[in-house]
Amino acid sequence: MKHRWLIAAVGALAVVAAGCGSDSKSSSTTAAAATTPSVAASTPATVASKIVSLSPTATEMLYAIGAGDQVIAVDQFSNYPEEVLQKPHDLDGNSPNVEAIAKLQPDLVVMQADGGLVDQLKSVGIESWVGPAAVTFDDIYTQIEQLGAATGHVADAAKVVADMQTDIKAAVDAAPKTAAGLTYFHELSPDFYSATSDTFIGTVYDLFGLKNIADDAQPGNSYPQLSSEFIVTADPDLIFLADTKCCQQDATTVAARPGWDALAAVKNGGVIPMDDDIASRWSPRIVDYIEAVSAAVSKLPAKTG
Repeated sequence: MKHRWLIAAVGALAVVAAGCGSDSKSSSTTAAAATTPSVAASTPATVASKIVSLSPTATEMLYAIGAGDQVIAVDQFSNYPEEVLQKPHDLDGNSPNVEAIAKLQPDLVVMQADGGLVDQLKSVGIESWVGPAAVTFDDIYTQIEQLGAATGHVADAAKVVADMQTDIKAAVDAAPKTAAGLTYFHELSPDFYSATSDTFIGTVYDLFGLKNIADDAQPGNSYPQLSSEFIVTADPDLIFLADTKCCQQDATTVAARPGWDALAAVKNGGVIPMDDDIASRWSPRIVDYIEAVSAAVSKLPAKTG
């Protein structure tokens, strides 16, 4: 089922985050360097003009910095921006086929994880770049800048980063300080898989001081499956639905669940449909997600008691 892929994609963020705890949320570029390759190590000697992307996040980054014309093919999950679908988009990002990639004659292949692919590509003379799942916002900025260097869009990448930082600050500043303390449930699928605060998406909610009801559900599990009873008892002020595309969930379907019509989030208009893809990626579009969270907390009453 598609939502199982979503859980797997978002779950990749926990691979690094689980070992970092709350310290990862305020880490400096030192932490970023630990999770992403350095620019010098990952940037090819010449500017890449024919790029294959096996990472939906990297695809979005490439287009955001103005390198979309240099992308010649992408994996099956790269679906944004819309124009990328006009290019071959059926490469297997989960189990990449080196022969299929080599036939396209790229000079750079970008991916989220190595899995031995880097050495295979090197053996046929193809350079690669690996952008692992982000743990911090610094990780995002570093990856954007690396791709800018690899594609000859250094200034464009710097502007994207600067604009992101400005827009994120504006969104957080626009939210009332009284939003801190509001509780939330981040829904990955209708069978109640969620994400805790030690994931990257949890870091997004932390910007607003929100409290995650999933944090104590299954200690040590960053992506626990909750029960309906647990959620009803927790009575979250906000429910963020990251399963609107995969599973057609919305405020109506949530309210129809047994016992959920009495939840504070349902009664106060706090069921917020989000974009599944943005929730599972760490591209520049994370700004859109943060702005949606800001708008959601701004319309709810402050948490008291």
